[in-house]
Amino acid sequence: MELDPRLAALRPLGGFFVLHTSATARATSGERPAHPGGPADPRTPTLAEAYRPVPPGGPPGPLDRRVAKVARGLRAPEPRVAASVAQLGLAARLWSVTLGCAALYGAVPDLAPALVRWDAEAGAPDDLRLDEVRPLPATAAAVADVVLSGHLVPLAAAVRARHRLAEGLLWGNAGSALAGAARQLDTWARSAGRADTAARSRDLTARLFAHPLLAATGTGAAGEFRRRSCCLYYRVPGAGVCGDCCFTRPPRSSPRAPSG
Repeated sequence: MELDPRLAALRPLGGFFVLHTSATARATSGERPAHPGGPADPRTPTLAEAYRPVPPGGPPGPLDRRVAKVARGLRAPEPRVAASVAQLGLAARLWSVTLGCAALYGAVPDLAPALVRWDAEAGAPDDLRLDEVRPLPATAAAVADVVLSGHLVPLAAAVRARHRLAEGLLWGNAGSALAGAARQLDTWARSAGRADTAARSRDLTARLFAHPLLAATGTGAAGEFRRRSCCLYYRVPGAGVCGDCCFTRPPRSSPRAPSG
């Protein structure tokens, strides 16, 4: 199956898997105008712009605005907690879109950072828009090139340039995001009677976890994944540990807890 211009097959999977495209923007332009800065606005920054260094004293970039938004929403006690959660969230969006397309279409879209517009103030599915749908093979190598090399490597570098976060923490976030997307896709496929879709997703996920950047991030298959690092979410007021955290309970001595 080839990719359709609207990536309509992703819609039943839920908003986190949905990716707006230029075709969907044109189709809905008569129903609701694009709000300034939104993903349908051609002035909205691309992810390539989000990953670029921000000059000292310059205005906040898209990544800075997203971290600030997460910090406000979580009442994060320190910026690096919000930065970790923001990075994990964007990684999860990219994995979800790519895994969903691979499993349902047998192809993945080229998500070159210069083609993907990011509304840092919006949530899924209204945060991302793909300017042009270009199909790529749904192989582990192609998906790794699209998501890992194309996005998560420069995203990790951009986050670390701004915040004191361990590299192992950020790659743990990447592994956790992949496992989470795979679980959601598997649950949907099974409930929809799509055994073929579930099987393709499991096989691709296993191959991706064999990649050198992800192999050491955790143990167990996607359904039982437990990471070797902590995303720091437990430091948010009233929060506990995530289901796949390396900790079984929040550390007592939070300031000295390992972050990677």
